[in-house]
Amino acid sequence: MLYLHNPNLNFASSVFPLTCAVQNYAWGKFGLESTVARLVVGDDPLAVIEDNKPYAELWMGAHPKGDAQIKDNRIAQTTLGQWIAHYPACLGSKVKDAFQGQLPFLFKVLSVNTALSIQAHPNKELAASLHAQFPEHYPDNNHKPEMAIALTRFQGLCGFRPVVEILSFLQRESWCCVLCQVFRQLEQYVLLYINFYHLLYLCCVPEVPEFYALVGQEAAEELQSSMGDEIRSSQALKKCFTRMMSCEKKVFVDELNELVKRVSEEGAAGKDTSNSNGELLLRLHSQYPGDIGCFSIYFLNYVVLEPGQAMFLGANEPHAYIHGDCIECMACSDNTVRAGLTRKYIDVNTLCEMLNYKPASASSKIFPGVPDPSDPYVTLYDSPVPDFKVIKIQVPPSVKDYCVAAVDSASILLVIEGDAIAASAAAFSDLTMKRGSVLFVSANESLSLHITSQSGVTLFRACCLL
Repeated sequence: MLYLHNPNLNFASSVFPLTCAVQNYAWGKFGLESTVARLVVGDDPLAVIEDNKPYAELWMGAHPKGDAQIKDNRIAQTTLGQWIAHYPACLGSKVKDAFQGQLPFLFKVLSVNTALSIQAHPNKELAASLHAQFPEHYPDNNHKPEMAIALTRFQGLCGFRPVVEILSFLQRESWCCVLCQVFRQLEQYVLLYINFYHLLYLCCVPEVPEFYALVGQEAAEELQSSMGDEIRSSQALKKCFTRMMSCEKKVFVDELNELVKRVSEEGAAGKDTSNSNGELLLRLHSQYPGDIGCFSIYFLNYVVLEPGQAMFLGANEPHAYIHGDCIECMACSDNTVRAGLTRKYIDVNTLCEMLNYKPASASSKIFPGVPDPSDPYVTLYDSPVPDFKVIKIQVPPSVKDYCVAAVDSASILLVIEGDAIAASAAAFSDLTMKRGSVLFVSANESLSLHITSQSGVTLFRACCLL
């Protein structure tokens, strides 16, 4: 086999296996139902997986809250963060200079059983400000754009719906509501039309009156009148969302209980509750009863990713993961502003002020990976930020030897399926790779794989391609 070795790295091993941190957040899938747990036990058959314990996230990187352990006692440093600090050239010269000697990304696997919070991540300027003021809630000064790539069918909320969709929950027929506005202006002069106006008004009972009660008539009408004007629509949308999120607790709890009762009764009677997003509402309410975040389904797009599809979540993009398993990559940060569907610290004012109020369709939030024209086994998920890219490598059973190409960036590789023997001139010895194995590969180092499983091998690779 031919190995490429980076002569600028003057240390014995720059390719080595990692043992990565598991986060047992309450929203994670339990026991071996979790992809995270199955990856852990795949890499280490002696790992103990508890049936009644959630295995929510696998962190692969050098973040202080989950710095990966180096799984080779011939290396003096015990964690990846320590090793990078000692040998920053492993990042690649461009990455080292651009990110001040830090690994710029955090690579994860998520197994979501119950919904995560309604949240957004700040841009760099806001992150620095929040960290300076409230370091106990915002632990670093970095931004946190992120990308999710579905491993299973993956459900989430992402970005504001088109205005016409939001209005569909606030009113029943737009034509009669327009006429209502006309007659409201005319009725003081033309008393003959008062009865007709009230008839039209009754036709305009909102599709979700409990939602309408929280938004309020003034804000709802402002949103409707803004149709076709992008700037006014964003301003009106911010007003509507802020009004709802800022409601007194007793008010929104009473309206939510009324909505849940109505939808439950309609469902029990065999009625179609899809116009009220009934199934999703009841599911979220069962997980977070009495939570204002349950109403967010009327503002935010419901997005379903099929395996291999992805969505990118930029700064200030409202979102919440609902269910499923995914690969996730992000800038190396843990800053999250939350305002619902959570028992953690919430910051409604900051969230409402920071959000991107640009409506867009659910389909616009989904993007597939792009095949690499130079390698038929590679798919690139190219994020619009410089901090990270994700590469999927899927080698079919017919191919027994494959070279993972060198790139000018440190990489982290995760085996999702299959078995292989990995060889590199930059490793102390050949490495056995199997489901759940994680490797760190320094910049400009290649890796030769000999595939030993009958089903081929599937890997995901995180790196920073500047």
